[in-house]
Amino acid sequence: MESEKQWIMQIKKQSNKAAAGKLVSSYYKEIYSYVYKQTMDKEQSMDLTQEIFISMLQSIHYFDGKRASFRTWLYRIATNRVIDYYRSRAYRYRRSTERIEEERYVIPEPEDFTIRVENREEVMNIMQVVSELEPGSQSIFRLKIFGEYTFLEIADMLLLPESTVKSKYYTMIRKIKKQLEVNSDV
Repeated sequence: MESEKQWIMQIKKQSNKAAAGKLVSSYYKEIYSYVYKQTMDKEQSMDLTQEIFISMLQSIHYFDGKRASFRTWLYRIATNRVIDYYRSRAYRYRRSTERIEEERYVIPEPEDFTIRVENREEVMNIMQVVSELEPGSQSIFRLKIFGEYTFLEIADMLLLPESTVKSKYYTMIRKIKKQLEVNSDV
């Protein structure tokens, strides 16, 4: 995208706010959606998305466009930020307080609402297991599931052989399934 390259150059050379706004606007919905699929929380997703774009603007001078496209580079920043969030104290604290709050209130159970809650809980359980894996594996999982990248695209992004990416992904899937089974037995 030619205008994207122009915006990046304007930001790098002149710290052009209008160009920065256009660049952020062109990717905001896509990155927000990527983050939301992983957090299932609107406000947290908005906060993380804002942090991702702040980080992008702070480090845009390091982007050279030779090793990866801007979109790929931005997704790498987003993936790392989401991984950092799930490793943070704030996430662990929030998760423990949510459990306490859930126990306090009885929620009415219309059928479709119950299904949404169950799906959300399942996603959160999966994300809990994923957040405990090493960051390299988390990146592969997040890019594959939430970024909807192919194994080849992920391999190019992470500078790994495609076979390694596939191997790590399927090993991780087995670990996640096993851990979810253990958790459901408890």
